[in-house]
Amino acid sequence: MSTVDTGSKHPEANRATKTASEPKGALVSKGRHAQGVTKERLSMSTVDTGSKHPEANRATKGKPPEANRATKGKPPEANRAQKKGAAMDVPALVEQAREGRPRAVARLISLVEGASPQLREVMAALAPLTGGAYVVGLTGAPGVGKSTSTSALVTAYRKAGRRVGVLAVDPSSPFSGGALLGDRVRMSEHASDPGVYIRSMATRGHLGGLAWAAPQAIRVLDAAGCEVILVETVGVGQSEVEIAAQADTCVVLLAPGMGDGIQAAKAGILEIGDVYVVNKADRDGADATARELNHMLGLGESRAPGDWRPPIVKTVAARGEGIDEVVEALDKHRAWTGEHGVLDARRRKRAAGEIENIALTALRQRIGDLHGDRRLDALSRRVAAGELDPYAAADELVAGLTEG
Repeated sequence: MSTVDTGSKHPEANRATKTASEPKGALVSKGRHAQGVTKERLSMSTVDTGSKHPEANRATKGKPPEANRATKGKPPEANRAQKKGAAMDVPALVEQAREGRPRAVARLISLVEGASPQLREVMAALAPLTGGAYVVGLTGAPGVGKSTSTSALVTAYRKAGRRVGVLAVDPSSPFSGGALLGDRVRMSEHASDPGVYIRSMATRGHLGGLAWAAPQAIRVLDAAGCEVILVETVGVGQSEVEIAAQADTCVVLLAPGMGDGIQAAKAGILEIGDVYVVNKADRDGADATARELNHMLGLGESRAPGDWRPPIVKTVAARGEGIDEVVEALDKHRAWTGEHGVLDARRRKRAAGEIENIALTALRQRIGDLHGDRRLDALSRRVAAGELDPYAAADELVAGLTEG
């Protein structure tokens, strides 16, 4: 049985079934979702159909949507039975997210993912609450075991008593726009753990290995009290390196049989790793892969004494072998970045990138509204007549946009 995002414009119309935008049983410790229902539903296939309204998942025919059914004797989750299209109470949602209530976290991420008109209000409320989480990015080619490794890391961090958030990004089809959000299936063992929140996201056409809303979703999980946030990218090729800009530590996973040393040298993602993991090390060729990787790293940029040299760790994530060594490497890198000021520098760079992307998006929207605008029409006539070159026309147009 598949759960489908139907693209409805009613964001609160979710049944009790866990959907692509709801937490997958994790952090659910109270109410009727706390028992076996969560594991059963987490194992279902979940489909994102490419809708711009991620919370708009099927209201069951003939029954009122979940958002409008307040449980008898208990206050409703984030907002009382509101009218269709009514704004959410963002301060209440943020407070509930801080308390670890998964539905509030899900709704905040959905406001972000759906580019809600309340997005700015959400970000303003979250800003003072962020900065405490350690963000680990996991990337690699399809089939190297990213989801299995992520699940194993969740287990290790939970044993250490840390609250963990997971963003698992899946690719959207360039034809249908849909996405099978199946990474959660490999993390089903954490379904009933109240200290874990797992969220699947679709790229929806965004390039670079992440979803467009990933930076803001990370802020939501940070503000919700997650001490470690694991961000799993889509299966990447040689140049999808956006995760390097979003993570405090970037883990690149490889597996035996993924290519020779020349192929390794060509792969751009191998230039962004802080920790390298050769997973499926019980297979033939694992030692050779580690040697080729070590040789490739030796050919890279020169490092001064005291600089970080990325370690290479061999694991069998399906059996949990080598995961403690990965956690140890991550802890060492976090300590090193803190001591050398690298962590603060990365976070400032990350913030600068977010500001730039938001500004560029706003400009693109304004430019997109120019079709049929008199200014654009007049400039195009002058360019077509040879009175003005296109670069000068573009400069004039941008000047008019920024002044307006």
